[in-house]
Amino acid sequence: MSAAPAASFDGAISRDPATGQEIARHPFVTPSELDALLQRSRAGFAAWSATAPEQRAEVLRAMARVLRRDREPLAALATAEMGKVMAESLAEIEKCAVLCDWYADNGVQWLRDEPTLVPDSKAYVSFLPLGTVLGIMPWNFPYWQVMRAAVPILLGGNGFLLKPAENIVGTAHLLDAAWREAGVPDGAFIAANISREGTRQAIADDRIAAVTLTGSVAAGRSIAAQAGQALKKVVLELGGSDPFIVLADADLEQAVDAAVASRFQNAGQVCIAGKRTIVEAPIYDRFVALFTERVKALVVGDGRDPASRIGPMARQDLLEQLDGQVQASVAAGARLLAGGHQVDRAGAFYAPTVLADVTPGMQAFDTETFGPVASITRARDADHAVELANQSDFGLSGNLWTGDADRARALARRLQTGGVFVNGFSASDPRVPIGGIKQSGFGRELSHFGIREFLNAQTVWFDRG
Repeated sequence: MSAAPAASFDGAISRDPATGQEIARHPFVTPSELDALLQRSRAGFAAWSATAPEQRAEVLRAMARVLRRDREPLAALATAEMGKVMAESLAEIEKCAVLCDWYADNGVQWLRDEPTLVPDSKAYVSFLPLGTVLGIMPWNFPYWQVMRAAVPILLGGNGFLLKPAENIVGTAHLLDAAWREAGVPDGAFIAANISREGTRQAIADDRIAAVTLTGSVAAGRSIAAQAGQALKKVVLELGGSDPFIVLADADLEQAVDAAVASRFQNAGQVCIAGKRTIVEAPIYDRFVALFTERVKALVVGDGRDPASRIGPMARQDLLEQLDGQVQASVAAGARLLAGGHQVDRAGAFYAPTVLADVTPGMQAFDTETFGPVASITRARDADHAVELANQSDFGLSGNLWTGDADRARALARRLQTGGVFVNGFSASDPRVPIGGIKQSGFGRELSHFGIREFLNAQTVWFDRG
């Protein structure tokens, strides 16, 4: 019997992007079901916030053990639902486990009372949980994106209500079960397939204290407006079109390898990837030749095939949008050196693509290309490279390759981004904050900045008389 049309089903349908085959159907929670979930979350927060931070840290350690034990089935579902190659899915699970361990080892110290500059220790600041945080999470890293938000939020004593992207609801349910097994009280972490209208209902509800979102600029504007109307704290990590600057004194071979790795990880579906490669003129032609040679060697295939380096894109509509950006850029004068088309096979596979001689005004420069497409732009000198890098509505992170460390420090201060990675490529790591400026959003995740985003910094000052 054939499947019912998607329009007749009030919920999310996950499909394997490598084959187009349906995996599962997940109905949206009804308004009454959402009300019950919010009531559960309130009770779960009350129980969880009453535990000592040290106890919460032990739950994080238990979560790390669960993730490592179940890494194979967890990774397999991520590959099935959004297409990434298994090696990347497995690495994502380990990264989440490392995150849990790191916050368990280091996070409690940022929850302790802090003295102030008031003399005689008569004033201090306490860091107290706010309540349940609604996490609206994307599909490109179905475990990591959730965990990098949820782990510090939970360690701080807050609850977490997860609204996953509609194509990865299955992975969200696995995380829900894993947190319960690790020891989080019922309701302190909940994953639910919530519709857009349900999201509005949740944001407006007093049982939600704050909101965190990773997603598109359009989604960020909508959620920020709703949270603002409800006077609730919100953290936004939105799109990125990160510059990857390579100056003439850089190690060329290493820079090329890093640029390829940065751009084509996760089939190019990474917010903090180096999307706009900007190369100083003296080495431009050599860089382009080496870069294109390496990209042409990348193997495209089903993520379950160990030989595959690049899997399918997550959805066919995203592929078609990306292809439109490529074709428009070529029509505007970009030089197509590799790819530029959908692979002739079943599934949402796009050939790894290289566009050279990209300039401002072309879509490959002005917009975020979320897929396996690299654009390369020529810069006259270092000052011009910085000017080009900043000629963007986005400001998530940036990459700078040079052999002069002092020069790198000076140039980094001129880049309009939330992070600068020198002689490497952008990465999210629990030891440092991640977040952007401009159209890339506001607020920070990870490090001590992330754990304190959703805490009440309460001043306690004893009578000065």
